[in-house]
Amino acid sequence: MDLTKTAESPAPDDTYRPSEHELERQRFRRSRRRRHTWISALCTVVALVALGAAAVASPGWERVDSLFLDGAELRAAFPELLRGFWLNIQMFLVAEVLILVLGLLIALVRVTRAPGLQPLRLAATVYVDVFRGVPTLLLVFLVGFGLPALQLQGTPSEPWVLGVIALVLSYAAYVAEVFRAGLNSVHPAQRNAARALGLNERQTLRHVVLPQAVRNVVPPLLNDFIALQKDTALVAVLGPLEALRAAQIKADYDFNYTPYLGAALLFIAVTIPLTRFADRLQRRAARRTWAETGR
Repeated sequence: MDLTKTAESPAPDDTYRPSEHELERQRFRRSRRRRHTWISALCTVVALVALGAAAVASPGWERVDSLFLDGAELRAAFPELLRGFWLNIQMFLVAEVLILVLGLLIALVRVTRAPGLQPLRLAATVYVDVFRGVPTLLLVFLVGFGLPALQLQGTPSEPWVLGVIALVLSYAAYVAEVFRAGLNSVHPAQRNAARALGLNERQTLRHVVLPQAVRNVVPPLLNDFIALQKDTALVAVLGPLEALRAAQIKADYDFNYTPYLGAALLFIAVTIPLTRFADRLQRRAARRTWAETGR
């Protein structure tokens, strides 16, 4: 056997090459996706044009146009709206951190089985039941006007701080249930495997259960925080000059409601990207679940 000749001979090409039938199927799928995309875009444009034509043809369009779509009013009010919306963002960021911490603590208390923590579990259950049952706007009123009325030393007096407290109390109850569902979704075999490796209960929770639970609940958490960003406008009833309050003052002064539209556009500019990001995470989670289960 000629070893030199064998060494110089080219190695067999093991690169996978799809068959002509598979290539044809791929081309058909790409063509179908393009066709569906064009049909969807065309139907959307036709629907929008029809809605716009119906609105313009309505008898009260001129009045609506002058009261809600005045470009000059929007340009004049926009700086104030932007400054007010910055306060909304600040309230959202502060409340989000506090809600995550408080919600996680409540969820951990509710899932623990230590007999000595039964009073805390009962208190956490009552908290969730009560604050999920009270409308957020009513809670803003109760905290914003009731807490200062107690005249306790150290009670905050800034309306936006009181509004953030009300939002935290309300949304922490919802987020706690989301975290609890995530903790309960981790299979018991994960705990058993961690204990078999020598981890104690605290280490198991920290390194095994909690990371998986948080990964499972990120999409629903984002949906809650999208709602929280919008509900920061409820704090306007306490008087802080956030976006909705600024729009209200401007509208009452000029008897024109276009500033409300400007405030709505600011909220939309934040919530739509967050919504698309949450949808993307949900699709990724669904694909991961499909890959893990093989279904």
